[in-house]
Amino acid sequence: MKVLLVDDHLVVLKGLRFFLQTRPDIEIVGEAQDGKEALQQVEQLQPDIVLMDVIMPNMDGIEATQCIKAKHPGIHVIILTSSSDRDHVLPAIRAGASGYQLKDVDPSFLEEAMIAVMGGETTLHPQVSNQLMTHVAKADEHDASFHALTPRERDILKHITYGQSNKEMAADLHITEKTVKTHITSILGKMEVQDRTQAAIHALKHRWFEK
Repeated sequence: MKVLLVDDHLVVLKGLRFFLQTRPDIEIVGEAQDGKEALQQVEQLQPDIVLMDVIMPNMDGIEATQCIKAKHPGIHVIILTSSSDRDHVLPAIRAGASGYQLKDVDPSFLEEAMIAVMGGETTLHPQVSNQLMTHVAKADEHDASFHALTPRERDILKHITYGQSNKEMAADLHITEKTVKTHITSILGKMEVQDRTQAAIHALKHRWFEK
């Protein structure tokens, strides 16, 4: 398989080349130090796999991955980075990356990941996989809190996110302020938050009313 290495750290490029060029089935066809250079190299070299860093100058690895996959869907991109931040992992996967590996990965495991990607599989570093599983579990918990609210409570919560007072909500929803207070008490209990500000922040953070 033909491999293009993309990283803005020369030490990393040297280390990858040192290991990979000893593997009989791997041919290092080129190197690039940022996303823009990677796009140029892809056009010229037509690699099978691009090992792509995320944080680079000029163009980051996520944008470069998206551009590569849009024009060359048959070229596989494996993100190889030191960042396990979910804010990088999810965008990289959405951009079309076939794998997300961390630079501390065992070299033999990296080779196995490359072979798996060539076979149409998706590979994730164990640490990244565990973080995504935790994220999904927490997302389910947040959704469960939302679904526990009654339709009226959701209306109240939405108005809370608008910054409305109890009196304003009562007028808009044609109910008494006492009823508004009762609903708010129930909302806080179901969401397990202490006050209406925390409830509003939670709802906005998880985009409950953008669904």
